[in-house]
Amino acid sequence: MAGGMDLGGGKGKKSLDVAINLTPFIDLMAVTISFLIMTAVWTQIGRLQVAQAGGPATEEEQKQEEQTKTVQLTLFVTPTELRLAADQSEFPAIEAKRGANGKLDLAPLIARFKELKAQFPDQSAITLQTEDKVRYEDLVRIIDQCIGAGLPQVSVSAIMG
Repeated sequence: MAGGMDLGGGKGKKSLDVAINLTPFIDLMAVTISFLIMTAVWTQIGRLQVAQAGGPATEEEQKQEEQTKTVQLTLFVTPTELRLAADQSEFPAIEAKRGANGKLDLAPLIARFKELKAQFPDQSAITLQTEDKVRYEDLVRIIDQCIGAGLPQVSVSAIMG
């Protein structure tokens, strides 16, 4: 029997047919599935609800724009200033000042949003055009302020030109 495989058929030898305990395997799968489900929920919670600018508008969106008084609102975000433009008119630039805690001071931008909402109460969309050098933290805070000011349809794109 040199080099052969013992199948357990001889006298006094153990059989290779062994019952495998599946309980630990099932426990492992149950824990793994629960982690996968929790991870899927966390990724939905942590996601920013913004749209990519430049996509074609649907016919329904175009009809709604015609019925309500709105403008093409764009906020240009650079590391040094914030410029708000409504259609062809531009508001004076807001200097990007940082407070003592190092965070961007957004009070002038909030005041500008209030003025804009007084002029265009039906306005709900804004496009943020940002430079690559803008800090992500600042961009998220600006998006939060847009949503808080009544502009929930936020689109983000890079500055053109």
